Amino acid sequence: MATQRGTPPSKGPVVGITLDSENPGGWSNYPWYAVRRNYCEAVLQAGGLPVLLPHEPAEAEAYLERIDALLITGGAFDLDPALFGANTRHESVRTKDRRTAFEAAVARGALERDLPLLGICGGQQLLNVVLGGTLIQHIPDEVENALAHEQPNPRHEPGHAVAVTGGSLLHDICASAEMAVNSAHHQAVKDVGPGVTVNAVAPDGVVEGIEAADYRFCLGVQWHPEYLIGPGDSALFRAFVASAS
Repeated sequence: MATQRGTPPSKGPVVGITLDSENPGGWSNYPWYAVRRNYCEAVLQAGGLPVLLPHEPAEAEAYLERIDALLITGGAFDLDPALFGANTRHESVRTKDRRTAFEAAVARGALERDLPLLGICGGQQLLNVVLGGTLIQHIPDEVENALAHEQPNPRHEPGHAVAVTGGSLLHDICASAEMAVNSAHHQAVKDVGPGVTVNAVAPDGVVEGIEAADYRFCLGVQWHPEYLIGPGDSALFRAFVASAS
């Protein structure tokens, strides 16, 4: 039987996914949004219905009324250091201020509603800042003997391992003390915000995952689990979507 117009689809929870944005050039001569298909595919495979969220800070509340969970994606840009109280700005920092304003607004709203929230790569960094934490602005300048966190091999391959903290939500989900992950970042969590705990660490000490137990599901990872390079990545998406059911 055909679905009647206006009838919700039979798919599971609606997962809002934040987009990246680019200036004119490349794909279009006009400003455009973009997101890799694997973000949406990972949500679908986990039983959710992905919905993409344009950068309209004034509409954050309206979006939040229509979604069951929020996924904040990564991207090749940085947060303004002023947002976490830094007095200096590393020369490598490149911001997308409208995107950040929207993602901060929708993240705060999701936390206020206790909607499940998953932050990936830059999404983890934004989540930590929204929760009162700070960031390392450029890993090579602040971490001695740092790994290649911007891995030279393809993103669908692992770049390094992370140690998963026993007793954490991430450990409960992945059922492993170690995960092989990909890596595509030059910034990282420095100090976690109040109520936030570290749940994964790279061999060089860089924070690779955070979570906040005061919320139904509030978790960030520094790698890109949407590539599903290991069983823990699939488990993470399933747990995220299930928490919104």
